Amino acid sequence: MKDSTPPFRAMALTSAIVSQLAGGPLVGVYLGKWIDGQFSTEPTFLIMGIFLGLGAGTYGTIHLVRTYTGDD
Repeated sequence: MKDSTPPFRAMALTSAIVSQLAGGPLVGVYLGKWIDGQFSTEPTFLIMGIFLGLGAGTYGTIHLVRTYTGDD
């Protein structure tokens, strides 16, 4: 019988993906709101932070999955 990978490894990968996809935009939102408060440029840095956070989360997820699958 073939030895499969432990289920905890799949759970760890799933939680890492979720945290990157959710954490990137959240950090971008909070950082963008803080910069907007400092410079009084209300939605500008918030929108930039959302897009940069989405991009960073997506990039991190792609890099993580490539490393996990061995395609790196």
